[in-house]
Amino acid sequence: MKKSYIIIVLVVVLGIIFFISKNNKLQAPEGVDESITNQMPAGEENKDVEEMKVVGEVKEFTIEGKNFAFVPSSITVNKGDKVKITFKNTEGFHDFVVDEFGAATKQGQAPFNEVIEFTADKAGSFEYYCSVGSHRAMGMFGTLIVK
Repeated sequence: MKKSYIIIVLVVVLGIIFFISKNNKLQAPEGVDESITNQMPAGEENKDVEEMKVVGEVKEFTIEGKNFAFVPSSITVNKGDKVKITFKNTEGFHDFVVDEFGAATKQGQAPFNEVIEFTADKAGSFEYYCSVGSHRAMGMFGTLIVK
């Protein structure tokens, strides 16, 4: 008998919570003009919200580090792309660095793998390199081109 009362009370409470949450509307924060937040660009009414959020693509690369080179020695992305690099150190003690985007792996002895991600938010040509000792001066660098 006691179990029946508990079940009935639980069902009533869940029903009340469902009813209250269904009737709550999301409101714009204070100071925001709702007429602006509810507008969509002409011809965009039927697009999915998720589709409209896409700013850039995700570009994935695997870059191999060996004595004293990167393969490939050049990669190209578009401004706004999210860049995902899997650095695979296959020979020696190396890292992978792109100063302009604050992207760097740890230094590690082969075999060593690390994944880094960043957004290419600046256009231009940027050098990626190994920061260990004089590896960069010995030719261990490449070019990231952001169009």
